[in-house]
Amino acid sequence: MGSKVARLVEQLVTPILEREGLELVEVEYVKEGGNWFLRVYIDREGGVDLDACSRVNEQLSQLLDEKDPIDGPYILEVSSPGAERPLKTDRDMLRSIGKSVAVTLYEPLEGSKKHVGRLEAVDEKSVTVVRQDGLSLTIPREKMAHIRLTLEGVG
Repeated sequence: MGSKVARLVEQLVTPILEREGLELVEVEYVKEGGNWFLRVYIDREGGVDLDACSRVNEQLSQLLDEKDPIDGPYILEVSSPGAERPLKTDRDMLRSIGKSVAVTLYEPLEGSKKHVGRLEAVDEKSVTVVRQDGLSLTIPREKMAHIRLTLEGVG
């Protein structure tokens, strides 16, 4: 149910974000502690501020009230994905070249399931990370569980 709602909300919010000069990072529809949460993460180059989140929240809330696509009560949250956001799309990864990332793998590579370093390159089959020890590591995408921006190693 969550993914169906998320896809529907993605379709509804996209025109709002385009008008605001923002992009969609992720939509989550999850149950936590008895409450349903509809979380919409937005971003733009240079980040988003509270005013942008508030404008999107207001417009999306109105549209959701009109369309009424979700059965039952839920809490709508519109926010920035944060400094250590996950990189979900090729566009996210390409824009993050040169930044510090943490890559978590399904199985160890070079003795570890987690590698932190500067994102050096991205293509359709792999990502290349230069670790803090100077080792350049090319990681096949099918071995990657997660990749996210990180504040580790910055400085």
